[in-house]
Amino acid sequence: MRLSLLISGLIPALVALFAAPALAEMKIEAATSPGGVPFWLVEDHSQPFTALSINFLGGTSLDAPGKRGAVTLMTGLLEEGSGKMDSQGFAEAREALAARMSFDPSADAVTVSARFLTENRNAAIDLLHQALVDPTFDAPSIKRVKGQIAAIQKNNASDPGQIASEQLDKLLFGAHPYGTSDLGTPDSLKALTRADLVAAHDAALTRDRVRIAASGDINAVQLGLLIDKLVEGLPAKGGKNPPDIAPDASGKTVVVPFDTPQSSVVFAQKGLRIDDPDYFAAAVLQQIIGGQGFSAILLDEVREKRGLTYGIGAGLDLMSHSTQWRGGFASANDRVAEAVKVVRDIWAKVADKGVTSEQVEKAKTYMTGSYPLQFNGNVTIAAILGGMQVLGLPPDYVGTRNDKVKAVTLTDVNRVAKSLMTPDKLTFVVVGQPKDLASTP
Repeated sequence: MRLSLLISGLIPALVALFAAPALAEMKIEAATSPGGVPFWLVEDHSQPFTALSINFLGGTSLDAPGKRGAVTLMTGLLEEGSGKMDSQGFAEAREALAARMSFDPSADAVTVSARFLTENRNAAIDLLHQALVDPTFDAPSIKRVKGQIAAIQKNNASDPGQIASEQLDKLLFGAHPYGTSDLGTPDSLKALTRADLVAAHDAALTRDRVRIAASGDINAVQLGLLIDKLVEGLPAKGGKNPPDIAPDASGKTVVVPFDTPQSSVVFAQKGLRIDDPDYFAAAVLQQIIGGQGFSAILLDEVREKRGLTYGIGAGLDLMSHSTQWRGGFASANDRVAEAVKVVRDIWAKVADKGVTSEQVEKAKTYMTGSYPLQFNGNVTIAAILGGMQVLGLPPDYVGTRNDKVKAVTLTDVNRVAKSLMTPDKLTFVVVGQPKDLASTP
């Protein structure tokens, strides 16, 4: 057995031994503010600060037709001026409070992260409330942030990995918001007006969409009052969600010519939702196939045995309106065809033959051992709880997750492998100049 396998198998077990009690003692309180806003809280009075994770469900998927990129641009402007403050004034006010605030759009949520000292929390919430409720959206800021997004678009257009990812999204999801970039196109970005940003704000940042998680030096009564202050003035209801969509993983290989010495590859097939009864068996399976650690089959077969790539992985992508099992790697142009074939062969072999009990136990040990390590402070705890809320998980998931992983059996994993892994539906996008590899019809 290689040393890497010993490390990946042994260290998580030791981690679990020492870290699990702390996780078991963490209490997640689910409460509701006086104004009716539900929230989760982990009290921790060891340090005088609080971390918040505020998620507005829907995210960039709420872009209006023909206005792709509006939610991203709107989110980028939230700290560029609000009330009577310009961007510099907002930054100075935030720094004076020793507070941290960030605003991040994604396909399924607009995430607002904040942390502030106990002595400054009322003033910090006032400042954050102003940013959320009364953004200026002034012309100079719109022009500046549009320029920043345009620069990202330009960089993405010359990045093989990004080109591959966007092309795969288009193949899988077509005209659905998941099939196009959160940034929009250069043309759609250029056309966005201030009125479009106001409409995007009123569709995405609404009280019915808000989910709040906190960890730190605050109790539920105090937090509830702050939350009501925070959401006061936001629209009551938001825009319409896009429909659920099954990924159109047809088994195609699409080659996008690009002048580069190595090809970037992404691949995908359908996945499973986290509320599916077979999800945890699938999660163990994906850890065995393409998860972290040198015992993962993809890494062992494609990198270790054949030297076809420096790194490769694949995992279940949890989404609000779809599912996918997605992976990626890069390989030299003259070897990428072999790498693609190896991945397809692995998919076919595991679907047919299954995996071993040793592989299942190592995957479960890693997953249960590494999970407690994620809860390493108020900021990450709030972020994890916020992510759970976006996925619709209950607060007791933290306490039950490892038990669900441990309950997975070899029979479960191999049954799911046979039904879920579909090598004929595994869809590849290759960006580069691959030798002996062409697009399929």
